[in-house]
Amino acid sequence: MGSKLTGVMVVKIGGATLGSHDTTIEDIAELQRRGRPLVVVHGGGKVITDWLSRQGISTRFVDGERVTDRAVLDVVAAVLGGLVNKDIVATINNLGGRAVGITGVDGGLIQGRVKKGDMGYMGAIVKVDASLLEVLLRAGYVPVVAPLSLYALDRPDDAPPMLNINGDPVAGEIAAAIGAERLIFLTDVPGIGDGSGKVLPRLTPDEAEALVASGVASGGMIPKIRACIRALSAASIARIVDGRKPHALLEEIEGGGSEGTTIEKER
Repeated sequence: MGSKLTGVMVVKIGGATLGSHDTTIEDIAELQRRGRPLVVVHGGGKVITDWLSRQGISTRFVDGERVTDRAVLDVVAAVLGGLVNKDIVATINNLGGRAVGITGVDGGLIQGRVKKGDMGYMGAIVKVDASLLEVLLRAGYVPVVAPLSLYALDRPDDAPPMLNINGDPVAGEIAAAIGAERLIFLTDVPGIGDGSGKVLPRLTPDEAEALVASGVASGGMIPKIRACIRALSAASIARIVDGRKPHALLEEIEGGGSEGTTIEKER
C-alpha cells in the first residue's frame, strides 16, 4: 500500500448522538475539507429496535448486547447496512463531503465468530483486514462503517454468512489495525464518571479497567472502555466525549476539546 497512513482519526457515533439537530455530520464534512483523514463507525440500536417492533419481533439484551436470532439478524443487516448507513453517507455527501458507506462484511473488513451460544448470531471479532479502508482513505474518502461482520470462523453450513456485532469493539479494533492517531467516542453522556457521577478527565488503562471491575463503569460504557484500551496499541490517546454538544467533534479534533474523559498510557 506504499507509505503508512498517518494522522487517521477513528470516530464512533452512536444512535443517541444522531438526532435531528445533530452537528456531527456537518463536522465530518468540514474535517474532510480541512484534510483530516477520518474513519467513521456508527451504531443504530434505537432504529433497529423501532424496526423490530414494527415487524412484531421481540428483542432482548444481555450485558448491553442484542440477542440475535435469524429474524433479528435480517432486520439488523437491513437497518444498519442499509437505512442508517446510507442516511449518514448521503448527508455527508450532500454537505460537500466525500463518503463511502460499507459494512464490516465488505472486503472482509471485520471477521468474526459467534460470541456465545445464548446470544445467537451476535459476533466477536477475530480479525480485521483494513485494506479496503486504506484504499478509500488514500482516495480521499471518509469510510462510514456499519457494524456487521463476516461469519468467518466455525460457521455451520446452515448458518447465515454474517453476524451482528457491537460497534464499540469494531471502532477499537479498526483503530488498532489501521494505526490510528486517536479514537473518539461521541456518546450521550459527558464522559466516564466516578462513583458519585463526577466526570473523570484522565485515566490510565489500568484505572479504567478498575472502574469496570468495581462496577462503577457498567452497561454500554464497558465495551467503550475496552475499545479505548485496545486502540491504545496504536493510538496515542482515546477519548469519550459528549456528542450531544453542538460541534463536539470539530471542537475535539481542531479545538483540543478539554471536556470528557481521556484514556492514555502512562508516560
